[in-house]
Amino acid sequence: MSIQVDRIRCAGHGLCAELLPELIRLDDWGYPIIAPGPVPPHLAAHVRRAVAACPALALRLSQETPRFDSGTSQRSSRT
Repeated sequence: MSIQVDRIRCAGHGLCAELLPELIRLDDWGYPIIAPGPVPPHLAAHVRRAVAACPALALRLSQETPRFDSGTSQRSSRT
């Protein structure tokens, strides 16, 4: 399970960081920065509470760990 933020919806209320400081911190403008990687099992209930409490409905849970594009493309080798 992982947390994702819809940056368009997020209004920077900061409630998520108050409810889940173990995984979410705020940037200089008050928008959430989510710790990379899966949610530890012992924090699952806290994550669900933070997602449900978001006033802008900008947080969501994903059952898959997000894959981040490194920005590099891989070329297939053809012989």
